[in-house]
Amino acid sequence: MVTALIFAGGTGTRMRNSDRPKQFLSVSGVPIIIKTLSFFSEHPMVDNIIVVCLSSWIEQLKIDIDKFNIKGVIGIIPGGSTGFESIRKGLDRAQEMSSDDDIVLICDGVRPILSEALITTCIKDAKEYGTAVPVTKSIDSVLYSDDGINCSKNIRREKIFITQAPQGYRMKVIMDAHLKANEMGIQSISSADLLLDLGETVHLIPGIRENIKVTTREDLNVIRATEYYEHFKIFSKEELEYGE
Repeated sequence: MVTALIFAGGTGTRMRNSDRPKQFLSVSGVPIIIKTLSFFSEHPMVDNIIVVCLSSWIEQLKIDIDKFNIKGVIGIIPGGSTGFESIRKGLDRAQEMSSDDDIVLICDGVRPILSEALITTCIKDAKEYGTAVPVTKSIDSVLYSDDGINCSKNIRREKIFITQAPQGYRMKVIMDAHLKANEMGIQSISSADLLLDLGETVHLIPGIRENIKVTTREDLNVIRATEYYEHFKIFSKEELEYGE
């Protein structure tokens, strides 16, 4: 079984928008969270969807899910006090109906340009390797600095990869990581970072550059200027070469 765990619990402070959280802002008349959910709702390998949402916006999300005919959502639960706590609450709900080898896809709710092929690869590789983290190669030069002022080290960009979502995990792998993190007092919103912090390795898969996480007002402007959402749903696996 494959469960998509979608997070819509952020308030979007970097968006500089006081009216509503960024996941409920509209693009072409459709809330960003609905655009994200539609990829999982329509995917033939995804069995069900759980959404972790700001408690004050759960009723609005239910209205939008019904309005836009999003299928497969079996649970909407309030988020926790931190991103890490929200992820754990969602995983606990998913574990209730999952076996150790079932797959959970963890994705933020503000990625309105995904693709069926990317989700498929994430599921298949998570089944094979236990983890599947989509990444793109860095196209920029990267500098390292401890204080943000002085720099004496650069990092070769061919060794730098930018993480994306959804990230796929066998249920036992990600739950064991959360249990161990609790014991060690480690918290990380990124599941890949959490595993790495615990000394584990993760399996990388090619992402797509169009898979933008809407974080800032500039990101929203890029998304709103892009009118090719349906095109991105039909990438073949051969085209998923680290976004090149």
